[in-house]
Amino acid sequence: MRTINMLSSATRVKGQGVASAFIEQTNLVVKGLSGEYQIIFNRPRLCDIMHYHTVDLKHYLMIPFARKKGVNVGYVHFLPETIDDSLSFPPLIRKMFYRYIISFYMQMDYLVTVNPYFIDKLVEYGIPRDKITYIPNFVSEAHFYPYDSEEKIRKREEYGFDSNSFIVLGAGQVQTRKGVEDFIETAKILDQFQFVWAGGFSFGRITAGYENLKKIMENPPDNVRFLGIVDRSKMRDLYNISDVLFLPSYQELFPMTVLEAFNCRLPVLLRDLDVYPGIFHDFYLKGKTVNDFAEILKRLAEDKEFLEKWQEQSWKANVLKMWKDFYGMIIRNHSQER
Repeated sequence: MRTINMLSSATRVKGQGVASAFIEQTNLVVKGLSGEYQIIFNRPRLCDIMHYHTVDLKHYLMIPFARKKGVNVGYVHFLPETIDDSLSFPPLIRKMFYRYIISFYMQMDYLVTVNPYFIDKLVEYGIPRDKITYIPNFVSEAHFYPYDSEEKIRKREEYGFDSNSFIVLGAGQVQTRKGVEDFIETAKILDQFQFVWAGGFSFGRITAGYENLKKIMENPPDNVRFLGIVDRSKMRDLYNISDVLFLPSYQELFPMTVLEAFNCRLPVLLRDLDVYPGIFHDFYLKGKTVNDFAEILKRLAEDKEFLEKWQEQSWKANVLKMWKDFYGMIIRNHSQER
């Protein structure tokens, strides 16, 4: 039986999407492909497929040895320019780290990107297009699903929210690029609604915009609550007690929160960004300004038919088959080369 070694350090940092993506992808593959592959995790063992989910230095040092046994596969969750607004490094360290990221990707035999928008960007960095495969993220309906109305009311009481409130949920790390300031400005316009942000400073003081955002979190408007970093096991409750997921990010990769919200039948409002149509198609609401966001949220609260329409939107793909085909392809190619 062929072997796959899943290698990741993502789960060491709470409240970030890469960890959620790792958990969902590996659970999916283990459940669906364990009859065809022996799958192990973070073990110092060379396998037929070495699947690197994070760009750790220890993984980088493994690559030449792993190539003697099998195939190196890298997961592309981000590019240098996509973390510019997330982390704050001194210029020299930033330059060195960005070079390291691209060098890591260059060393891979194959790359899997969660966002089709990244493909052209990777090619611009000099990576051959035929080495890159797009496979979207996945969220299991066993973990994220809609509650019945009684359970939603009970959970609202448990979390201290009024059963009649219109709740707008934001989720993700508290960073400048996440549009937290626009989230607050929208809340000021719609002071009759309850705004809730689930997430915090996963990377502490090196988070871009840390000082300013910390002040906002410590003194928010009366209708805004910051919950801090929320364990993923509790996020299902928050999706179900909310009326809409609102993410006004200025720059995004592939937010797992959107897929989780879709599974819970929660309407999703996003900023109008170029990266979204290729992955979420037309299953989400979009706006460009704070006024746009306020108008859409107000309509969701006041127009029952409009709200129900967007509650029924969903996003599905046969992601397991895509992984099965991908792993099979690289095993065949490697066998022919040897």
